[in-house]
Amino acid sequence: MDHLLLLLLLLWSSGISERNQSSAEPDEVRLVGKASHCGGTLEMKHVREWRPVDFYNWTLKKAAVVCEHLDCGSAVSVQERKSPRRLVWSIRPDCFQSGSKLGDCLRLLPSTTILNLTCLDSVRLLNGSSLCSGGLQVKSNQRWSSVCEDDFDLQDAEVVCRELGCGPPSLLQGALYGEAEAPVWSREFQCGGHESALLDCRSSGSARSSCSPGKAAGLTCSEPVRLVGGASRCAGTLEVKHLGEWRPVDDNGWTMKPAAVVCEHLDCGSAVSVGLIFKSYGSVWRINPDCVQSGSPLRECAISWSSSSILDLTCSDSVRLLNGSSLCSGGLQVKSSQRWSSVCEDDFDLQDAEVVCRELGCGPPSLLQGALYGEAEAPVWSREFQCGGHESALLDCRSSGSARSSCSPGKAAGLTCSEPVRLVGGASRCAGTLEVKHLGEWRPVDDNGWTMKPAAVVCEHLDCGSAVSIGQKKSTYRFVLKINPDCFKLRSSLRECVEPSYSSSVLSVTCSDLLAQPSIIVPASMDGVSEAQQQGLRVSRGSSLTISCSIQPQFPGGSFQLTFTSSNTAYNYTQPAVNHSAHFLFPVTEPAHQGNYSCFYRVYVFSHNFSSESRQLSVTVSGHPDPTGFIIRALVLPLILLLENVVLYFYCKASRGQKLGRPENNKLVNFGVGAAEEGPAEEEGAHLISR
Repeated sequence: MDHLLLLLLLLWSSGISERNQSSAEPDEVRLVGKASHCGGTLEMKHVREWRPVDFYNWTLKKAAVVCEHLDCGSAVSVQERKSPRRLVWSIRPDCFQSGSKLGDCLRLLPSTTILNLTCLDSVRLLNGSSLCSGGLQVKSNQRWSSVCEDDFDLQDAEVVCRELGCGPPSLLQGALYGEAEAPVWSREFQCGGHESALLDCRSSGSARSSCSPGKAAGLTCSEPVRLVGGASRCAGTLEVKHLGEWRPVDDNGWTMKPAAVVCEHLDCGSAVSVGLIFKSYGSVWRINPDCVQSGSPLRECAISWSSSSILDLTCSDSVRLLNGSSLCSGGLQVKSSQRWSSVCEDDFDLQDAEVVCRELGCGPPSLLQGALYGEAEAPVWSREFQCGGHESALLDCRSSGSARSSCSPGKAAGLTCSEPVRLVGGASRCAGTLEVKHLGEWRPVDDNGWTMKPAAVVCEHLDCGSAVSIGQKKSTYRFVLKINPDCFKLRSSLRECVEPSYSSSVLSVTCSDLLAQPSIIVPASMDGVSEAQQQGLRVSRGSSLTISCSIQPQFPGGSFQLTFTSSNTAYNYTQPAVNHSAHFLFPVTEPAHQGNYSCFYRVYVFSHNFSSESRQLSVTVSGHPDPTGFIIRALVLPLILLLENVVLYFYCKASRGQKLGRPENNKLVNFGVGAAEEGPAEEEGAHLISR
């Protein structure tokens, strides 16, 4: 039954597309309910029936397509209107990104919220990077006209920016957005700056009927965005102004990466932290971070929402790193008197770098080198920093005058700080609960959505090999950090993917380099063994050699494998680990024992086999046998044979009826046999002894 229903829906949907012929005519889209055709409830016509459009997921960016379609100027607001539950049109969001026409995007869905949309009736900005920038055009008598720069001043621009719902004008310059299109507005605006619309301003006749090249008015308004309630204008709750009202922004989905866009927009340096604040709010703005990262202004990405948690953001006020691969790397710039300056490498050292990394919320500096991130931009910081390394901000450090007013090529300070990431609570630094340092505090990471692929990035970053396993660890319900694993697909750093969250389960990661490195040594007291050059050992031929493998206590059990390689042979000797060590004995060394030795420790834990290799030990065997050892063997072996014969004689004599020998003789018998059995074993080349 379900399959049949799905088939019917697919056929019905294809019928809509055919009847719409993949387009929507102008009379099939309208705004109703207000005095102007450029404002009201958005409705679309299908099969001679007008239906409203569902409000869900509409932003100003999408609304601008409708306003342009209706020849209505710039979009200034999208609002939600409640209605009785009924079938309405839903328009796929991806339809706008692909450039499809509205008729291609329709789906019929039940809903209780519909879209109210307001476009400007008589003003628009064209060809800009946002709805708040572009070449200015004014509409009169159903005709759009460009405006000449000489007929438009800063007070006029303030009115236009306010009418568009944008912030104050930041740039007013001709030919910013192309040449003037004919016709040209024939009057000069004379606004006082307080008017609510440009056409409410007084105007006087202008002698111009055309604009000289480069004289078409181009306008950029600032984004109505701010941080409030923090220690400076670069920290606090993120707010966006829309429809004349400042509202906070919902915290959902925000990481350091989109936060960096906000900090840059506010001219506030690098993003340092994102947090959330629980507070009872009515309406807030929900802003999709992906929209922000695509380069769209915050206002164009905002939709009205209800939430009890809002975004708190901190930017560095006076320090930033530019053009790096992450927020913790780049060319260093310092802000003073509202001006950013590059820093010369000769005026900046490792202690200064420690302060900058701490100020940015990163780990300790890992690389400090000039010209890593491009040449110095003018101006150049004119003082030499003299930090002690403990200061909380770079501008808190002492400084002295510098003779430099410019930097030589390749001398602009470039800095890379390490990522503040670690694994804790495991058997080594390569296993345990994943923690990231945020706001000066180490916090665990929520386990939701994690797979082996992003875990491999963590292991690689920590220089811990590859990922072996991930797990869930229960904890008390508390503030944790959430990291969207999709962020790793873009090769972003962990810190850039962090967003605040609450959870009762956190992530544990086990990497392949879980084990410590085993040690390989030869006891210094052994006869015939001496240290050679290049950390090798020289052993006298014929002497005995013991090679000891050990590892710091991490897991019980396991085994050691001693690997020997020379120019033409390779051998492996294996022993179980006892007290985390094993000892390999070579009673008589020969030239064949000359080569390289390594210890491999292997253990089975966490349902996986792990191994770790020691450094390599080079052994050289001298060309002549040890005379002392030779003499001892020449004397001892005949004595052992003589003793065996004596014992056998008395044993045979006793077995013919005489009484048994005394207990001391039994001990001699056992000793003699044991010694005789050990003799040939020496010639095998290696005894494996576990202590």
